[in-house]
Amino acid sequence: MRFRASLTSAPHSLGKTAAMTEQPSAVSATVAIGAGAGAGAVATVAVNGVQLQVHSAGDPENPTVVLCHGFPELAYSWRHQLPALAAAGYHVVAPDQRGYGHSSAPTDVAAYGVQHLTGDLFALLDHYGKDDAIFVGHDWGALLVWEAARLQPQRVRAVVAVSVPYVEWPGPPTQLMRMVYGDRFFYILYFQQVGPAEAELGADPAHSLAKFLYSASGIASAGRQMPALLPPMEGTGFLTMMPEPPPLPYTGPEGPWLTAADLQVYAAEFTHSGFFGPVSWYRNLDANAALVTGLGADRLAMPSWFITGEHDLVRLMDPHGVQRMQQQLPDFRGHTVVPGAGHWVQQEAPQAFNAALRGYLDSLR
Repeated sequence: MRFRASLTSAPHSLGKTAAMTEQPSAVSATVAIGAGAGAGAVATVAVNGVQLQVHSAGDPENPTVVLCHGFPELAYSWRHQLPALAAAGYHVVAPDQRGYGHSSAPTDVAAYGVQHLTGDLFALLDHYGKDDAIFVGHDWGALLVWEAARLQPQRVRAVVAVSVPYVEWPGPPTQLMRMVYGDRFFYILYFQQVGPAEAELGADPAHSLAKFLYSASGIASAGRQMPALLPPMEGTGFLTMMPEPPPLPYTGPEGPWLTAADLQVYAAEFTHSGFFGPVSWYRNLDANAALVTGLGADRLAMPSWFITGEHDLVRLMDPHGVQRMQQQLPDFRGHTVVPGAGHWVQQEAPQAFNAALRGYLDSLR
């Protein structure tokens, strides 16, 4: 599996103050995701030594679906899925995971290892009195649910991975990346040192999020090719290689998907939490790989499905992911590619995404 970077640069400035005062917040740490009769509940739940801000919807007696967000996201990234799945007869749980939003943010890098992150999810099942659940994960959330299935398969009824396919590392991931990139920039290697990424992203969270959310969207990623030469690691930041976004709202295959109010939600929460916790998930890649050594794909005997956007940059970085899952996973039931969508597929094309997700979930009943 070869890792590549594919974001190209252009300067951009979006003032934090303007972005955070343009419209009232669409959701806050104490307001449930959803609208009207479809709105769920939000609670602070003590689990596994931390407190998580958890959004939930639907009858707790129904089958539970746990929605795990990625980087840099929140439970808010599932705003189109919580009410839809609850209406379809599921009990839906979406935490702001440790380090994010108003959930606990430990100050030790090791506290973001996969044993703790999966421990949070399993403790949430205990909190709701559930033996198992269907786990849906996007981006880092996908990596997390794959590892949850390897570590405690008896608690994972089924897996839906979004954007990031299953992978077994043949060695320490960052060592493999350094072999590929040398002294060239790759964001995961840039994230390994504590400090630079936090300072860059935290200097203006609204600006940082606006650039990243646009850059990885379908409209910005369509037709993008791998750069012939990556810039040097020295002097390059995470945002350096990202294009200038247009004015909000950002548009996807189903119309506007990110408004000024949506950006304000993200910006407010990351202003509160900072970026140390979210970036520290990446700093545990080597330790995570060591932890699951010997726990192969044979442990993933539960049904699994994969959803991605047509223009998701992860497909560019890992073009053989689906083929690998078809070969390795015992009960891989297929995949969906959502036309026109990019990395944020469940936000960019929620109708198509929900149809694919519902189709798979209902097949399990």
